[in-house]
Amino acid sequence: MVHLKSRLFGSSLVSTAFCVVGGPLVTDPVALAALDDAATTLAQKLGVGHLEYRLRAPLHDDDHWQRRSDLYVTFQKEISAKDDDNLKAIPRKQRAMVRKGIKLGLVGEETADPDALHRIYAQSVHNLGTPVFSQRYFRVLKEVFGDQCELLLIKSAAETVAGVMSFRYNGVVLPYYGGGSMAARAVAGNDFMYWEVMRRAAARGDRVFDFGRSKCGTGSYNFKKYWGFEPEPLHYEYRLIAAKSVPENNPLNPKYRLAIKAWQKMPLWLANKMGPILSRSLG
Repeated sequence: MVHLKSRLFGSSLVSTAFCVVGGPLVTDPVALAALDDAATTLAQKLGVGHLEYRLRAPLHDDDHWQRRSDLYVTFQKEISAKDDDNLKAIPRKQRAMVRKGIKLGLVGEETADPDALHRIYAQSVHNLGTPVFSQRYFRVLKEVFGDQCELLLIKSAAETVAGVMSFRYNGVVLPYYGGGSMAARAVAGNDFMYWEVMRRAAARGDRVFDFGRSKCGTGSYNFKKYWGFEPEPLHYEYRLIAAKSVPENNPLNPKYRLAIKAWQKMPLWLANKMGPILSRSLG
């Protein structure tokens, strides 16, 4: 569990923060009750607003827990060992975008330098109005996960237009932190980027492509649907400790719209300096 502390967004105990899913790993109700009690006791000791489990399937149906199944979904799909099969499985319009990137000569290039990826990622999240994670965070992820963490840059001639950090485990590849520059759209950089991740994963023998989570009704949700992936609802459960209601700390909350617009207009150098201070509280 991760203890998030923020003056802006409150305090919470989350399993697992900065990740898609978490929650108790149990095989029987007695074990679940024991873990619930320990987590609740810890949450009360820390004085957090709420306790949060991020789940693929619901765990509780009692009054102590509140559930949201309408905010996030995740996308997974099996992939073939053959590039032609994987390309044909992409719906026609999206496949045309992938072919556009191929035709324009985009290439994927692995790098061992997290800072090179961070530079392009920082541009992307700034355009979305989202605080960026620190360079140090990217360096630590690469150091800890090693060969299971792939850093891929997409280049158009000598210019890097997109990049993504992917994680691999047990035959599954998960492109997690990715984005493109303003120049990426004209050359289908983001479309080609995810195809390149898929192509490389298939060549290594991975057989599941995990597109990660998205908020319902957002651009990223639609983008993944265009690839032929079907959404799977995520069931996030909350136990209120000091808070009076389930938190709404996400960009869809109307009260954050002005802040998002202001962040988009902020100079990139300033956003990169302030972003890491805020992002570590978002979880």
